[in-house]
Amino acid sequence: MEDSRFKLGKHSFSSRLFVGTGKYQTFALMEEALKASGAEVVTVAVRRANVGGKPGESLLDHIDTEKYTILPNTAGCYSCDEAVRTAFLAREMGISDMVKLEVLGDEKTLLPDPIDTLKATEILVKEGFTVLVYTSDDPIAARRLQDAGATSVMPAGSPIGSGQGILNQNNIRIILETLSVPVIVDAGVGTASDVSIAMELGCEGVLLNTGIAGAKDPV
Repeated sequence: MEDSRFKLGKHSFSSRLFVGTGKYQTFALMEEALKASGAEVVTVAVRRANVGGKPGESLLDHIDTEKYTILPNTAGCYSCDEAVRTAFLAREMGISDMVKLEVLGDEKTLLPDPIDTLKATEILVKEGFTVLVYTSDDPIAARRLQDAGATSVMPAGSPIGSGQGILNQNNIRIILETLSVPVIVDAGVGTASDVSIAMELGCEGVLLNTGIAGAKDPV
């Protein structure tokens, strides 16, 4: 069973489901859903967590760090410099040196900026971060990110929050055939069947948020 554990850098997990913390109606509902998910890794947007706010007002106050590994992410960043600063902030706060890197290129679709994403990956890897990087399903971009030192490449199944599932299974197959680092499908996963498709393709994990938080009964 030890061989089946999911390893990311120096980290190791049993569950291959990563879950987000946004869009829940209440923190209490989020806590219940996280518990029900069985996930060990919970991703938190550093820019939206009210870091440094009054006690009880921060999202981080509602996540049991004894139970979950917090994966800070750079959601909401639209440049290399902005994303790098946000990642450093998370590490300096003692949250984690593992980061989910997002450098967005468009406010409407939330698609990644491929050039600044690659630049930020190179910088953070050199600074000792374990970088899990959100990208499009472009196999060439995925390969460049692996070459830059990314610990995991996280192609979008479809646009963030769309719930459309994996629209281009062929590109995901090519990525899996090309890369040696773990591939985690990130974004657009809306149903349990979407998760099954990702795992059947050979992905090593799945990250979703809206599919749970936006359900009639998230728990």
